[in-house]
Amino acid sequence: MRIVHINKSDAGGGASVAALRIHRALIRAGVDSSMLVQEKKRSEANEFQAGNGFLYRMNNFKNFVGERLTILPYEKESAIRYYFSIANTGRDLSELEVVRNADIINLHWVNQGFLSLHGLEKLVNLGKPIVWTLHDMWPFTGGCHYAGACLEFNEHCGYCPFLRSPSKNDLSTSVFNQKKSIYSKANMTIVSCSRWLGTLARSSTLFRANTITSIPNPIDTNFYRIHDKSLCRSELGLPLDKKILLFGAANLLDARKGLRYLEEALSILKSGFPDLAEKLALVVFGKLNKDIRERFVFETHPMEFISNPMTLVKLYNAADMFILPSLQDNLPNTVVESQCCGTPVVGFGIGGVPEMIEHNKTGYLAEMKNSLSLANGIYSMLWFNSEEQRQYIREHAISKFSEQVVAQQYIDVYKKALKV
Repeated sequence: MRIVHINKSDAGGGASVAALRIHRALIRAGVDSSMLVQEKKRSEANEFQAGNGFLYRMNNFKNFVGERLTILPYEKESAIRYYFSIANTGRDLSELEVVRNADIINLHWVNQGFLSLHGLEKLVNLGKPIVWTLHDMWPFTGGCHYAGACLEFNEHCGYCPFLRSPSKNDLSTSVFNQKKSIYSKANMTIVSCSRWLGTLARSSTLFRANTITSIPNPIDTNFYRIHDKSLCRSELGLPLDKKILLFGAANLLDARKGLRYLEEALSILKSGFPDLAEKLALVVFGKLNKDIRERFVFETHPMEFISNPMTLVKLYNAADMFILPSLQDNLPNTVVESQCCGTPVVGFGIGGVPEMIEHNKTGYLAEMKNSLSLANGIYSMLWFNSEEQRQYIREHAISKFSEQVVAQQYIDVYKKALKV
C-alpha cells in the first residue's frame, strides 16, 4: 500500500516533527510512504514539495496573507491571531502525481494557506480513503485550533470566543458548515495522537460518526537516548555543579505554553528555599525576548531556537528535569524526547500529558494552573536522577512510543481503511 502524508512543513513545529517521524517510522517498517509539504526544509527519503520557484513562493505568501486579511476584521485581539484559521486559501493538491499514486491520503496539519477547504473537497472527490492525524482541534471545530473552555463544537459552532462579535451565525458557523458538507462525502478515519484529543473528537458533531483511533507519535529511540550527563554539560558550556532545569518550545511567548506559571513556581522555590539560589540553573530554548529572560529568578542560560536535533539530545541529557507548564497540549514531542534521554518531566496534568507521565515515577503531574503545585513537582524531581531511575524513564517511553510500536498501529489503521 502507498501512503502520502500531507503536512504544511517538515520542520518548525510539533506537528511537522510528528508527521515526519510517522513517515520515517513507516518507511523503516517497509511501507511505501511519501510526504508532501508546502515548505521542504530537510532532505528526506520520498519527500516532495508541492511546487518550486519564485512564483510558487509568492503564491504561498499570497495565500497566507489572504487568509489573515480575511480574518482580520473578525479578530477579537491580535494576541490570538494564529489561534483561528478558516482555510479559505490554499493549493489544489489533487492533481499532483504523489497524491494520484497513493492508496491512502494521510492528512496532518494543513493550515496557513497550504490546503483550503475547497482543496480538501477536491482530495475527498478522488474517492481515496483519508486518514486524518489530529495534531490539534482544528479539523473538528469552526476554526479554532484549541477551543479552551468552549464546547460549541459538540453541537454546532457559533458564538465563538475568539471572534470580535460572536453570534449564532458568525464566521465559525460558516467554516463549520463547510466542513460538515465536505466530511459527509468523505471516506475518512481519524487518528488522534492522544486519548484526550480522541475523546474530544468523538464528542464533536463533525467526527461523531467516524472511526477514531488513538495512536501516539513515534520517536527514534536509538537517536534520543541516554548519554553521560557531565560530558553533555561540558560540550554545551553548562555548569557542572548545579541542578539544571530545562524549559523550551518553538514559541515560548504563546500563552498556552504557561510561561507565567513557570516564573511563579521558580519564585516560590527561591523564597521557600533560599539555599537553592546557588544550586539551580535554568536553561531555556526557543523564541524568548531578553526582557522576559531577565524575569527568571535563577541563573539562566538562553539557547535560542535549536535546529540541530543532536544539540537537543545533549540538552535533555544535561538537564535534571524538563518542565512543561503548558495549559493546553495534545501529545508534546518534548515530553517523550526528554523521557527517552532518561530525564523526568514536570508538567500540568492537561491534554495528553497524563498519558505520557507516570506520576512520581517518570515525572510529576501538577495541578492545572497551580504554581505552588508546579513548584512542588520541581522540588521533588531535584533528587530524582539515579541511573536506575533514568533507565526506568527511558524504558517506559520505549514501550509506548518506539517507531516499531507506532508504525504497526498505523499499518493496522491503513489495512482497515483499505478493507484488506
